[in-house]
Amino acid sequence: MTSRGIVIVGAGQSAAVAAHALREHGYSGRITMLGRERHRPYERPPLSKAVLVAADGPQLDVLTDESWARSKIDLLSGSDAVALDLVQQHVRLADGQVLEYEICLLATGGEAVTLASVPAGRPGVHYIRTLDDARRLRAALQGTPQVAILGGGFLGLEIANSALSVGASVTVLERATALLDRFVPPEASAWLESRMQAAGATLLLGASCSGVHSLPAGRSRLSTSTGDLEVDEVVVAVGLSPNDALARDAGLQIAAGGGILIDPSCRTSNAHVFACGDCTSQRRPGQAAPTRLESWQNANEQGRTAAAAMLGLPLPAPVVPWFWTDQGKHNIQMLGLPASDLEYVRRGDPANDKALWIGHRGSVPLHGVAINAGADLRAVRPLFERGRPVQLEDFQLDATNLRAWAKQMQPDVAITA
Repeated sequence: MTSRGIVIVGAGQSAAVAAHALREHGYSGRITMLGRERHRPYERPPLSKAVLVAADGPQLDVLTDESWARSKIDLLSGSDAVALDLVQQHVRLADGQVLEYEICLLATGGEAVTLASVPAGRPGVHYIRTLDDARRLRAALQGTPQVAILGGGFLGLEIANSALSVGASVTVLERATALLDRFVPPEASAWLESRMQAAGATLLLGASCSGVHSLPAGRSRLSTSTGDLEVDEVVVAVGLSPNDALARDAGLQIAAGGGILIDPSCRTSNAHVFACGDCTSQRRPGQAAPTRLESWQNANEQGRTAAAAMLGLPLPAPVVPWFWTDQGKHNIQMLGLPASDLEYVRRGDPANDKALWIGHRGSVPLHGVAINAGADLRAVRPLFERGRPVQLEDFQLDATNLRAWAKQMQPDVAITA
């Protein structure tokens, strides 16, 4: 490495993990990190939960004070990178400053998808992506308001549960006719719908919003496909788009569905530029096209992988994708990736608020969904990592010891008494 050092564009979870890993691997050169926000890198999962409702503000920093100091990161907060020059190997900032790099890591994350019919910045309208966004919504939830949430995905439902927990009246509008139908089997979707309704949420499925209109006293009227709806606050949670404009304008290869295209080492189409986190798209086993994974685990794993690759070190072993969401008092975890052609078998009964599904193709476990059954999902994880057919009949029996069954399904694993 030369004195140019490493420039990391972005200051979120993946960026912080990568910078810390570089130091752990012994890199002693300069690390410059560019962040639009005026905060140190923080974790985003609590933004839809604890930040909205906890009595005391949760600890959000990705790195402890000690780890941050030891990592010796030159953080330029409130900075916006506007151009990446692949030939001259430098990044230009909005204020005109130019930073040269030996290696550049793009960890630019994503932006909340906005609706033209519900513009951001309008009074009473909230898009949640940053800590400041979440703090504004927290303030708005004081006084038990009526809240409309546009989008019944993971984020929208987490916000709905948080709002319900502080006494708000909540209506969720979702275009699909079932909750999370692209991610969980129908039984799990139906269970989630019943639990949301039991918690007090009104669900308008198969519904859309065509506009928002201001009313006296700061209220809003939503024009929806099911009729008008008057509320105090509107939260839009309809997805995340990869923040890949800097890479696109520089001429880096972008995946057809969006996201900076990276190889298994997180290298882009330019040898001196790597990328990690929500801004990326990566080809994965069993997937016909590159995919984007917006998850805490993926941000961490890609950050570590990019750090090792930038230093020419062996890459960490790839892991099976894992995701979790807390929906009120319930925990949902997923392992692997969903696909439309999977068949699901179930253990447990969702009516009792505990169940585990394995989605398989030809008896090969490819997707696991656990409701309040994280320990059970961990017990069968080796079968997902192994990627071979298993006998699923015993899995469905409550009397089966899952850990012993999982070992039995792996002939190369010794079974001890």
